[in-house]
Amino acid sequence: MTDTPPPYHPGSDQPRLNRPVRERYPQIRPTSGYGDPRVRHTGPGPGAGTDQDPERSAKLSARLALAITVVIGQLWALSVAVDEWMQGDTSIAWWCAGFLGVSFLVVLAIWLLDPKDR
Repeated sequence: MTDTPPPYHPGSDQPRLNRPVRERYPQIRPTSGYGDPRVRHTGPGPGAGTDQDPERSAKLSARLALAITVVIGQLWALSVAVDEWMQGDTSIAWWCAGFLGVSFLVVLAIWLLDPKDR
């Protein structure tokens, strides 16, 4: 027979279980993490949070900056096209629509440039 303590219940009928305890949660046993002697180092391994391939990071950042610039240009062209369309000047609106299509193709080409980065 092993000498395991009975389960702890606050306000137990057994007086020996109603003792003052040092731990805040005495029913929780430290079985992992800080209480496990096998765990010597916590957290991610060395180099976590740093970029392991700076060339790839620079390439992706440049693509992202170009794509954001194109999207901002598309928003500007869309607002100009809608404004001109509402005023009845359809020739400028069609030029803006063409710009929107070409800028979409530019972003699509940037996306298709390197399929292994997706």
